[in-house]
Amino acid sequence: MTTLTPERTLDAIAQGDFPVLEELAQMHLDTLERSGLDERTYHLVRLAALIAIESAPASYLANLAAAREVGLTAADAQAVCTAIAPIVGSARVVSAAGSVLRALVLQEDSSESKESQE
Repeated sequence: MTTLTPERTLDAIAQGDFPVLEELAQMHLDTLERSGLDERTYHLVRLAALIAIESAPASYLANLAAAREVGLTAADAQAVCTAIAPIVGSARVVSAAGSVLRALVLQEDSSESKESQE
């Protein structure tokens, strides 16, 4: 069995190629149906919650991967930040904006890397 260094493990998680992301996704599979929300609204609400609790960039990466699959864009993320700023505060929104942007860039880089390997 191969043991990854912490750096390689973190890189794998950041690239979306690590089983832990799949496990996290499995945890959330039926929450969409139980929420009664449409997919777009569901992912917008989840993004707002991530911002409100000052989530780590990895949380944005995992959640935005699913959100992008249903068509959420950077403009949608910006709209969420604007909508919740008066409630959660500008410092939290500015911090979240950087994390959201990093997650979107990592996803894009990962997608391009996978496409070039095929």
